[in-house]
Amino acid sequence: MLDEAMVALAASVGSGVVQAAGTDAWLALRNRLARLFGRGDRQRESVQLERLDRTAAELTAAGRDGDGPQGDGAEERARHGAAWRTRTEDLLEQLDPNERATAAAELRALLDEAAEAARPAAGGFTRNVFLGPTAVQSGDGNVQVNRFDSRP
Repeated sequence: MLDEAMVALAASVGSGVVQAAGTDAWLALRNRLARLFGRGDRQRESVQLERLDRTAAELTAAGRDGDGPQGDGAEERARHGAAWRTRTEDLLEQLDPNERATAAAELRALLDEAAEAARPAAGGFTRNVFLGPTAVQSGDGNVQVNRFDSRP
């Protein structure tokens, strides 16, 4: 049985996977998380990479706010977050206390790095709207619309 701190960490991993999918932080998180879950076994690591890729593809298809071709983004995010939380709890429960502490430290570092990579760069533009013949930008890192007419 995991203590509250480990359960909270597992929940953070689930949320972190969902939040990182489709961002610049995804590739690093994906590779390191698969390596951690694989625990030195290339075949297990490959299975985790496939799961992570499937997660990213399904979240992308669902869209951020249900605007994707596959429907409700919030429902998909919750489902995948819960799945990765459970996988993380299972992993942590299998480890002896010393291995668990090491894995927990690595997971915390990985989440911190992913959060840092997801932050906009200093001086960058986020969610700015300039009316007139300029540009409209969205700060989620993957949408930019330039219009040179009078529409907002």
